[in-house]
Amino acid sequence: MESLRSSYLQTPFFSSQSTVLSNKSVSHPRTISPLMHRAKSRFEPLRCTTSHSSETEAKPKETKLWGGRFEDSVTDIVEKFTESISFDKQLYKHDIMGSKAHASMLAEQGLISFSDRDSILKGLDEIERRIEAGEFVWRTDREDVHMNIEAALTDLVGESAKKLHTARSRNDQVLTDFRLWCRDAIDRIISSIRQLQVALVKLALKNEGLIIPGYTHLQRAQPVLLQHLLLAYVEQLDRDADRLLDCRARLNFCPLGACALAGTGLPIDRFMTSEALGFTAPMRNSIDAVSDRDFVLEFLSANSIIAVHLSRIGEEWVLWASEEFGFITPSDSVSTGSSIMPQKKNPDPMELVRGKSARVIGDLVTLLTLCKGLPLAYNRDLQEDKEPTFDSVKTITGMLEVSAEFAQNITFNDKRIQKALPAGYLDATTLADYLVKKARYFGIPFRTSHDIVGRSVALCVSKNCQLQDLSLEDMRNLSPVFDNDVYEFLGVENAVKKFSSYGSTGFACVADQLDDWAAKLEINKSTCH
Repeated sequence: MESLRSSYLQTPFFSSQSTVLSNKSVSHPRTISPLMHRAKSRFEPLRCTTSHSSETEAKPKETKLWGGRFEDSVTDIVEKFTESISFDKQLYKHDIMGSKAHASMLAEQGLISFSDRDSILKGLDEIERRIEAGEFVWRTDREDVHMNIEAALTDLVGESAKKLHTARSRNDQVLTDFRLWCRDAIDRIISSIRQLQVALVKLALKNEGLIIPGYTHLQRAQPVLLQHLLLAYVEQLDRDADRLLDCRARLNFCPLGACALAGTGLPIDRFMTSEALGFTAPMRNSIDAVSDRDFVLEFLSANSIIAVHLSRIGEEWVLWASEEFGFITPSDSVSTGSSIMPQKKNPDPMELVRGKSARVIGDLVTLLTLCKGLPLAYNRDLQEDKEPTFDSVKTITGMLEVSAEFAQNITFNDKRIQKALPAGYLDATTLADYLVKKARYFGIPFRTSHDIVGRSVALCVSKNCQLQDLSLEDMRNLSPVFDNDVYEFLGVENAVKKFSSYGSTGFACVADQLDDWAAKLEINKSTCH
């Protein structure tokens, strides 16, 4: 160890011949490593200087729209730390919508003139055009999307713009924008859920009659139709969509007009703005209106459940694509390779779906933690609700889209699946059902039937055969109830045929389920075979 340390200290960086961080000429330049040059250049800007060029002189800052009672401007560090325009600018469309509705209401209530209203609306249209054309300059010193748009509006139309904030606070303004944004985001996610459901139903229709092993505890359990399993995903996704619709209904109430927290003494019409923005009604309590974030918590919770469902699909398909299973083959268009192993073909999209579920769940946990200790009403902490929400929506949308893409580009390997089916005694439970049916005449309880079949499986293990390979004599040695008709219950196909309960994996039941889903999702079944 000492020899290694000694050798390390003899390197040019530690050599006594090297001059470290010096402004003087270096006597032994060849001994200075590139690392030293980088270190030197890194620290040079920290040296004090007494000269100030005109280019570096501080420019006077624009007075904040809220700056009337302040004598000093905030420091650059504070401004950089507190700004939110870097991420909340994506609320611009909803901010403009809210401002238009608010301006129109103010005019109708006689709080501003119709001429002012028209100037404001025209200016907001021009700002929206500039934003969408990429011509609008977002300024950090204007803090957020609301102040950027209002200040730009003032630059455009003058004094009329200064009347727009009458009977409005950024507290109710941002909540209005955010609820509108979340409402639109929910609609987009539901659309993506439907697209994945369509892809799964079409995949099911293409694989009619294919039987696969069903698993519990990741051990073979009973035979099921592949269509039945795919429709299980479809059912889960349908509940996901329902949760989002429920969330949408609860968030669709308007906070605009609640102002900072106590409302206003001006004669505004909150019902007018609520209706203009497509809300169900104004929120009834102004304190609740500006401090509530449970609509976002519910939204991100619904997204997290979707993420868990997608992660489970991803896990299953990643396993099925492995050599150990070999049930599916993804096409090259949804697979990736290895930088070192030329033979590899990886189902990376679904691995990332599984991985990104953690991110969506983390967004929910972030917001729960953010809200847990806040007193009423508004607190600046709540500025931090946007980024987790934006990230959750972006991530879950991507997960849904790539899952649908993957579903459209996989092939189920019938021969490999059929070859794998005999193992695991998948028809054992059907054999127990056979004995239960016979029990009506022989009085055999199900637990006794369970024991008889268990001993039948043990016999198969000792003989290295399947249940259908046992002779009738072998079976009757275990129970005299067995008869020739027992073979109609054995084998995976016979086992599936015997399922008849509502929602089961029986052929007729699954066919009915597929018909229902094809009709609900407006899928033309004739194009899916």
